[in-house]
Amino acid sequence: MIAGADGVSVRFGNRTALDDVSVHVPAGRVVALVGGDGAGKSTLLRTFVGAVTPDSGVVHAPVKDEVGFLSAGPGSWAALTVRQNLDFVGGIYGLGGGELTRRREELIDRAGLRIAADRVASALSGGMRRKLGAAMAMLHHPQLLILDEPSTGVDPVSRIDLWRMISESAAEGAAVLMSTTYLDEAERAGELVVLDAGRILTQGSYDDVRAEFTGAITRSEVPVRPDWSWRRGRERHEYWPGLPEGGTPVEPDLEDIVISLSLIRRNEVRAS
Repeated sequence: MIAGADGVSVRFGNRTALDDVSVHVPAGRVVALVGGDGAGKSTLLRTFVGAVTPDSGVVHAPVKDEVGFLSAGPGSWAALTVRQNLDFVGGIYGLGGGELTRRREELIDRAGLRIAADRVASALSGGMRRKLGAAMAMLHHPQLLILDEPSTGVDPVSRIDLWRMISESAAEGAAVLMSTTYLDEAERAGELVVLDAGRILTQGSYDDVRAEFTGAITRSEVPVRPDWSWRRGRERHEYWPGLPEGGTPVEPDLEDIVISLSLIRRNEVRAS
């Protein structure tokens, strides 16, 4: 294991952002954090880079020089070109000469940024700028790569480029911990960690998460229990803890599972 969190809790005043969270991130593996706004994804990522200090629990991570971090912001300097951004970061991590040039040009090609290599970051599209930020985070071959929603708001083609870059980093031995709002992306990760209001609802491989999910999902135009249903296209899906009492049964996907677990958790909180 290159990095991990054991029993981590974080509070901001009276609000608990993380509650007894444990996550392990081994070398060569992508771990995806999934959850809605306020779930605690960014807070957990920031504990790994030292930007947030836990109130309890322990975070294990490599030294800062062995960590690459892409925040939820642009991740690059607007007034610098693509090459200048990469060169600047390379200098911070002690890269130079032919080594930096080779690595910079390699990542420019991986990110599909060759056509924009001498363009200032402020003139890049949103997708290009996120790919540049990811390239800057992985430039120095970090042991631990932390990515905060790298593909949010990114066009489909750039998302493919980003995932290729992330997968290649893991294949080269990096431990990758990332957050995402796209559940189809999360399914590609080696491990999922589903967060809701700072607590882990479930974790493991997609197959593990699917196998551990209990209950049933149905689809219909009008749900039997509206409070346990959600919109999926033109229909509504509904969670049942036991045998369904209406609707047409469907095989749950990750979106169904995550929403169902969140509804169960919130119902338990209201009842307590």
